[in-house]
Amino acid sequence: MSVSLEYGKLKRTGFYPAFVGGGLLAAAIPIANTALRQDVFTSVKESPFVVLMDANWQMMAMLNVFMIVIGACIVYHIEYADNALQKMEALPAKGESMFFSKCFVLAAASVFMIALETAALAFCVRCWFSPPEDFAAQLFSSMGFATALSVPAVILMMGISSACRNMWISLGIGVIGIFATVVIPPGSLILSMFPFTLPFQTFSGAGEGEAGELLLGALVEMAVFCAAELVYLRIRRNVQ
Repeated sequence: MSVSLEYGKLKRTGFYPAFVGGGLLAAAIPIANTALRQDVFTSVKESPFVVLMDANWQMMAMLNVFMIVIGACIVYHIEYADNALQKMEALPAKGESMFFSKCFVLAAASVFMIALETAALAFCVRCWFSPPEDFAAQLFSSMGFATALSVPAVILMMGISSACRNMWISLGIGVIGIFATVVIPPGSLILSMFPFTLPFQTFSGAGEGEAGELLLGALVEMAVFCAAELVYLRIRRNVQ
């Protein structure tokens, strides 16, 4: 399966409008928050980008993860509707290729949201703060960090959706995973590796050593989730 084919399938769903709307909503958070509390933010003697991330990123990350959950459910629901997936398995097409193509589409949609949020943060700094000399480096390193940490959640949710014929089951599992981040105590590096918690971590909030460990943990999780999905697809193909 090619990425272009997966893109074409999703054109007939609400996938793309959902991510556009979610991205615009997430991007509006720092703009509205800074506009309404300008005096509070500008009086803090710290890097403008750090101030904005500390004040807004948790809500923005919540929307990012929620859209990943919704997007994964939509992506595989169209395959299970009217037994389309069983019909496709009769064709000379590999389920592994379809899975990774879907992961790419969902990851690209997530990157689109983060790009809108990056533009919103840059607008806030330019409009209400005096940008530091290293602002561009701070902005892109932090957003790149956020993008890398969102990929494990993308792969995990796509694997859950591929295993659940009923979209509401995969949606429920994803929502439970999101709410589980609320009860995870802050400051624990091990618990921060939970796939739904990783997108909430910020580059500015983590030290250099911890940021590297988080990236390494995300890479390991990606490999584990991909391997588990390959095993699952092989078992499902042999059982059916």
